[in-house]
Amino acid sequence: MVWNESHSPRELVIPGENYTIFSMGDSHMGGTANFQAFLEEAQNENATALTLVGDITTGQVNDYEVVESIIADCDTLAIFPIAGNHDLYFKGWDEFYSRFGSSTYSFTVKTPSARDLFICLDSGGGTLGSRQSDWLKSLLKNERNNYRYCVLFTHVNLFRPRKTSSTNPRVEEIHALLDLFMRYKVDMVVTGHDHEKNVQFFGNTMHIIMDALQDDNINAGYLRLDIDRNGIGPGFIRLLQEHEN
Repeated sequence: MVWNESHSPRELVIPGENYTIFSMGDSHMGGTANFQAFLEEAQNENATALTLVGDITTGQVNDYEVVESIIADCDTLAIFPIAGNHDLYFKGWDEFYSRFGSSTYSFTVKTPSARDLFICLDSGGGTLGSRQSDWLKSLLKNERNNYRYCVLFTHVNLFRPRKTSSTNPRVEEIHALLDLFMRYKVDMVVTGHDHEKNVQFFGNTMHIIMDALQDDNINAGYLRLDIDRNGIGPGFIRLLQEHEN
């Protein structure tokens, strides 16, 4: 919150009505092939923004050094990272914050006829906590009506579509969030954490879990959001890997 007070939300202004956002999660940086392929495809497609929704690293210092080095080589891309639970291991939060700043913030995209709101939340610790929840409530209450679409990115998935050892927020927090999303017409919530893609609706909000981008995942992939006057079109993009041969 202190970081946000001294850093205004970033606004991306584009000349046309159509734009694309790429999103990934759970690279765990054991290798860099998929992460680099993701960035290259985003560059080739002229993506307006990229969101990295957590578990980018294992929390180790050398992982953060690798990620920072790769991102530095892509200075033409607008990249928005969020911390996941693995990013916090081994005192990883200090590494994340020193490189990327806050993991709770918003950014906007402005087209000639509309403005869209994108919210990034830190659920790496398994809960938003009271201060972050208050920040989210205030943002939605005071700003949501000023925007056409509203998309939220965070690491931990709210719904558990399969049996897994990965954790979810507490039920009471999930209820409170779902109420907020319905009340303020959040169009989409994009998460990772579970490592297996899934789409569910609660009210008019689409909840998306992405496949893990991790190099040794045979279903590794990312999410592409194509946004225009007609809505937000999500597409799961699978990365073809050499071990498929």
